[in-house]
Amino acid sequence: MKLTTLFIILTFSLGEALAQPKNEATAQDATAKVPLKIAAGKNVWMLTYFRQRYPTRIEIDAQGKTVEVPLPDPMLINKLHIALSTDGRHWTALNDNKPVREHHVRDPYVRRGPDGLWRILSTGGGSGTDRAKVGPSCLYITSKDLIHWQVEGPLSLMKDVRSDSGTLARNIWAPEWFYDDKTSEYVLIWSSSFKDAGWKESRLWSCRTRDWKTFTPATVFFAPPYSVIDGTVLEEKGTYYLFHKEEEFGAKTGERRAIRVATSKNLEGPYNLVEGPLNKGQIVPVITEGPTAIKDPVKPGWLLFYDYCMTNRFGASYSPDLIHWTVEEDVSFPSEARHGCVSILTSEEANALVKAYPDKP
Repeated sequence: MKLTTLFIILTFSLGEALAQPKNEATAQDATAKVPLKIAAGKNVWMLTYFRQRYPTRIEIDAQGKTVEVPLPDPMLINKLHIALSTDGRHWTALNDNKPVREHHVRDPYVRRGPDGLWRILSTGGGSGTDRAKVGPSCLYITSKDLIHWQVEGPLSLMKDVRSDSGTLARNIWAPEWFYDDKTSEYVLIWSSSFKDAGWKESRLWSCRTRDWKTFTPATVFFAPPYSVIDGTVLEEKGTYYLFHKEEEFGAKTGERRAIRVATSKNLEGPYNLVEGPLNKGQIVPVITEGPTAIKDPVKPGWLLFYDYCMTNRFGASYSPDLIHWTVEEDVSFPSEARHGCVSILTSEEANALVKAYPDKP
């Protein structure tokens, strides 16, 4: 089959799956600065992200051959960006949507620990390790104020793990951490694969630490009946919600790259899959990844954020119960925002960031 014919077939077959809410493209296409009014004594929400437009979309034909379909106008800025919002739906990028610092950061998970220190985990950027001996690493950074930064160094979280054939993992993707207040430990969660591409037969892994210097051996955290990446955990009233990306696609499986959720009464599982209403179990449209969830800033319920990674847009869905989700239509996000993480700031902290990272005249 010629590549041109294959491209036409793939485009046609993906047409329905890639259809998005009718109003969302209009909201996402807007590039005008969203007015930000920070009220004294009121919380402000911070979105941390990097920026990218993928160069290709990977597909798999009926014979199992991988085909890369070119995408227009690729770009990549693996550096930390920050945007602010007072309602979780309309976001103002700081520093003209340019990086707030020049160090490598990808898939930035930025959250404040119980000791007040901001801890940042990033995919890649772990130079200085002997990859042939310890495998891939992620990058660990800290900050007291989101203005001054300390690069703590690479974390080789899979160094003691081998596949059945004795090989090291090929990747550590989208690392995050969750504070377990029951044990006063940090639980690190990420995805790894032993195959020749990080999206193949991937599983979520985890380890624990108290001091960010010594870590328990990595173990499988979540292994559903599909390849999985981009895991993030939220706890509410004794139930843990594991949002994650089902990473399956191609002629045999159909287009299944989108967000799902699983629940457990124990942080480390086992997790039970929730059968969402979309695409045989998913909770948001395809193709989406990089989920993060927060309490809705303006009404009872929750917001789930994710990026439409192949169409260079960001999205949000609302839920009253963390199970049933509907896409929010009236939203605006910084252009090319990818894999965001949302945290709460005080008005004083938000004003300090606006002052530290102003738009250039």
